[in-house]
Amino acid sequence: MNVLASPAQLRASFLRWALFIVPLVLLVGFVASQFGGPDTAWFAGLVKPAIYPPPVTFGIVWTTLFVLIGLALALVASAWGAAGRGLALVVFGVHFLVTQSWSAVFFGMQEMQIALGVIGFGIASLAVALALILRVRRVAALLLLPYLAWLCFAAALNYQFIAENPDGGQRGIDGAATKVEF
Repeated sequence: MNVLASPAQLRASFLRWALFIVPLVLLVGFVASQFGGPDTAWFAGLVKPAIYPPPVTFGIVWTTLFVLIGLALALVASAWGAAGRGLALVVFGVHFLVTQSWSAVFFGMQEMQIALGVIGFGIASLAVALALILRVRRVAALLLLPYLAWLCFAAALNYQFIAENPDGGQRGIDGAATKVEF
């Protein structure tokens, strides 16, 4: 017997998924940020590109994006029976977990070129995920467009850091040591 869910049941399903996924996405983002951040002597010593926004911008933007990501994923997750639902969620999950390694690579490992590769993968894999999500829930794909725009900006910013700091900065400098050249 096929029975369609009522609009109230569909809203309740979305709400349950949102109450689980939004905090999960925020948690993953928070944990990822613990593996490296801008509060290092190495980052302070880098020449900042002209397009580098005020540091407070990053917390505001990422929090907003993580909420939008969570809501978009909740829309997809609550689309029971939609063709491609599972694949869309898996592809986005892989994209998201790999992309969250950027902080560890850029700040923790101090590898700006590899970090740019992580963002490049992030943009490409998000494009694939968006195509899959669009087939499940159009609104969910639209909610992810600001995230795609921010990843593109982050790639440009990462590239500008490389251009402004061709030597990669003074790696391994933690404030307790001084680099001496003869």
